[in-house]
Amino acid sequence: MSDSWRFALEPMDDSNRTLLSNVHPDTWKNPKPAPMYNLVVVGAGTAGLVCAIGAAGLGAKVALVERHLMGGDCLNVGCVPSKSLIRPARLAHEMKNAARLGLTGAKTEPEDFPKIMERLRKIRAGISPHDSAQRFTEAGVDVFFGEGRFAGPDRVEVAGQTLRFKKAVIATGARAAHPDIEGLEEAGFLTNETVFNLTSLPASLLVIGGGPIGCELAQAFARLGSKVVIVSRGRLLPREDPEASELLASVFRREGVQTRINAQPLRVASAHGKKLVTITGEQGEETLECDQLLIGAGRKPNVEGLNLEAAGVAQDARRGVGVDDFLRTANRNIYAAGDVCMASRFTHAADAAARIVLKNALFRGRARLSALNMPWCTYTEPEIAHVGMYEHDAGELGMETAVYKVEMSGNDRAIVDGENEGFVKVVTKKGSDRILGATIVAAHAGEMIGEISVAMAAGMGLGGLANVIHPYPTQAEAIRRVADAYNKTRLTPLVKRIFAGWLSWSRG
Repeated sequence: MSDSWRFALEPMDDSNRTLLSNVHPDTWKNPKPAPMYNLVVVGAGTAGLVCAIGAAGLGAKVALVERHLMGGDCLNVGCVPSKSLIRPARLAHEMKNAARLGLTGAKTEPEDFPKIMERLRKIRAGISPHDSAQRFTEAGVDVFFGEGRFAGPDRVEVAGQTLRFKKAVIATGARAAHPDIEGLEEAGFLTNETVFNLTSLPASLLVIGGGPIGCELAQAFARLGSKVVIVSRGRLLPREDPEASELLASVFRREGVQTRINAQPLRVASAHGKKLVTITGEQGEETLECDQLLIGAGRKPNVEGLNLEAAGVAQDARRGVGVDDFLRTANRNIYAAGDVCMASRFTHAADAAARIVLKNALFRGRARLSALNMPWCTYTEPEIAHVGMYEHDAGELGMETAVYKVEMSGNDRAIVDGENEGFVKVVTKKGSDRILGATIVAAHAGEMIGEISVAMAAGMGLGGLANVIHPYPTQAEAIRRVADAYNKTRLTPLVKRIFAGWLSWSRG
């Protein structure tokens, strides 16, 4: 078996050896295939793991094929390591600015960075048993390591063996996209797949891409002491509410993260151990110097090498595997889930999609992808979370909307915590309290958005959220205040006069 899959793990210390022993053991021997599998899953990222262990738990005969590392991006090069880096970066920022809370401040040093990364690797290794080959084998899944490719509409080949199936799932995920920039390959660069291999803090970092990955890592490295410039083709977080994007841009300016908005890279060169990146934008053409260059310019679905044509499965290099609303491919016995076929490329989206596949593939269900109420969060500070529609989404559907917004600067808990930048904004259908969507910008927006998601899933209107009692003081009280703002709009002038008269009489 080729060792090319090892490229992403450096340095090879005890933590990374432990990680590998769980998610791609050196001594692993693929089992003898069963004559027929109820489900063959190609790809052991979040979607594949949920499909495999869920089906095995229901008594199905399941095979799981993985060419690289079990756990996929989330465990190895995504959620787990990035949040393990963001946490000490946040603490470093708090330490540096401790004076605003009446304490003596302190700053981190570049020598702290190796210890931060050592902690990151230990955390990743400690979580890896959850996604390990041993765990899935013990759960009744036949785990195969190797390049899986379809050999027909009902079979997959891996490491010289053939796995026949009644149903299959393609869950091969996506990878970092490498933009076509002159000189980029020669100069060298980092992506989310390699940035967590760093063992020394880069004195300067240039980030290409203003999406979630670029913004999270730009702020984290700046807080740890790197001089950071972020280059974005449009505004930061272009998918998000414009007010949220502008607020984050102002935070970046205050924290010393230089931004080049509406700019794009032209070419990259190397000189004297530095990378020289020439960009063009609102400030014209300029050349920026950096020690490390990080590319966060989107994701590309992993469809190459699967021989999907032999299985009768349609695919597109940009959009990935073609699926319908039930996550079926053109071959009705083959499904797909996760980043390889979905626009929402989040771990929790892959998990939810896998559950749809289990219902539809094993129980002939009719669960639909479009029925999912998908929240997400970008883990900058403040966090930016969203669920449902934006105002422009509703407008494109011809729906009139009403917007209710409360600033976090009026929230008592946010004030005492010194975390009072941000807002809660809820979009409803005009003339009703039906929640169409919400954006929360707050220190704990990722935790808070769940309340809106639950309300939408349960069919609870915004007015009903005013009756939900929140402990005091909490930042989530801002959600109730938004609901109160809606209820106030229901008071007609006559009701207001009657209520004012009643108050006057009761006080008299």
